Amino acid sequence: MGKIKVLIVDDERLVRWSLRQKCEEWGYTVFEAENGAQALEIAQAEAPEVVLLDVRLPDIGGLEVLEKLKATSELGVTIMMTGDPQIDDVKAAIRMGAYDFIGKPLDFDELGVTIQNALEAHRLRGEVESLRGEVRRQAGSYEVVGASKKTTELMRFVRKVAASEASTILIQGESGTGKDLIAKVLHYESSRHDGPMVAINCSAIPETLIEAELFGHEKGAFTDAKAMKKGLFEIADSGTLFLDEIGELSPFLQAKLLRVMEDQVIRRVGGVRDIHVDVRVVAASNRDLEKAVREGHFRQDLYYRLAVISIYIPPLRERKEDILPLVDYFVQDYNRKFRKSIRGITDETRRLLLAYDWPGNVRELRNAIERAMILEEEPMLRPSYLPFTVTQPHAGITAFERASSPAPGEMLPGGRRLPPLTIPEGGTSLEEIERSMVMLALDQAHGNQTQASRLLDISRDALRYKMKKFGLIHAEDTEEAASSG
Repeated sequence: MGKIKVLIVDDERLVRWSLRQKCEEWGYTVFEAENGAQALEIAQAEAPEVVLLDVRLPDIGGLEVLEKLKATSELGVTIMMTGDPQIDDVKAAIRMGAYDFIGKPLDFDELGVTIQNALEAHRLRGEVESLRGEVRRQAGSYEVVGASKKTTELMRFVRKVAASEASTILIQGESGTGKDLIAKVLHYESSRHDGPMVAINCSAIPETLIEAELFGHEKGAFTDAKAMKKGLFEIADSGTLFLDEIGELSPFLQAKLLRVMEDQVIRRVGGVRDIHVDVRVVAASNRDLEKAVREGHFRQDLYYRLAVISIYIPPLRERKEDILPLVDYFVQDYNRKFRKSIRGITDETRRLLLAYDWPGNVRELRNAIERAMILEEEPMLRPSYLPFTVTQPHAGITAFERASSPAPGEMLPGGRRLPPLTIPEGGTSLEEIERSMVMLALDQAHGNQTQASRLLDISRDALRYKMKKFGLIHAEDTEEAASSG
């Protein structure tokens, strides 16, 4: 690493000379400018780490130079100098990003320490920004994959919205299209990216608890309120709150939510004090909210407030050009996770993947590739381990639609039994093995849960529990089975 560059900007030649002597003595490379124009020119060419900038210059003021330096160069730190410090100048300089203010005549001991502290603060600030970026990449991964015109246009619009000052955004699309991913883009590519990104699924929390989750509660507000608890709106202050499946909120909570979005004010359950928050609300629904408004299930005023900016994600069947790029992405991702080296997919696998309509959208595609990656032993993914729904799309049956049970003692067609499961090189978790066995049994049984449970030597209820645990069944499927069972 080369020497640190210091730019001295002062119209007095003696001041510049004395500063140069000291800075070179301290081991810095020094540049001089006698006016603002020269300073801007040198800064643009040399990108100094430190600028010692006089407030009073013959052509343009030091504060104006500071403003232009910040706008036109990768500036490090600026230390202002003046023989007549005015409090307004000091405030303005600090507000514009100056590190410190040094009075004349200069105390070189003080200046030396100030430069060292400024460089250390600049280094730490750079490390913090780098770490924040890494955290966003790892914890907030939001890579959107797709080659279709629809996806390209969608992402261009999403990034434009993200950069705007929109406080409410509505995302609509079928289940599995990636509404949560778009919500992450809206947060991490906005000016709020350093603030928190908080998400809640409105359909996953009982109605009696969701108000306290959103708005918090005071101690003693209800029986189990042993202490004050902040709600998600407070936690998301200065950031983004993602309300997934907002169409499931009760009319009472819809009214409270509208007030918060209008006024940016909340009140905890059991509280008497208004709390101001600064939150971008990103809402999502796989329901047709406009239809829900017509049917009286969703407040019209809340819908209009949310739909000021509305984003629609088309289903995967309408953008099939995205399938193969997504498959490539998932293969590489699961290669890393499972420590495998699958090179790609066979021509027949490609044909089947492109021919299928993917009613579960990107989520279904990802699950299909994950399953195949766990089970495949060859260098290329073959159709053998694709779900039955993909390999036999016109068989008139889906993985979870076989309701008939075989007669007692009936064997699977062809007397099939579960093939041995191969552990990926480098090992895998017990949970992944269990998930793979459940998926394999369902595939061998063509989705018949009774037959699959027999293959695994567990009860049908135990199988359904595991299916729900591993995300292989939807809540509505569980309710339907319970009502029909």
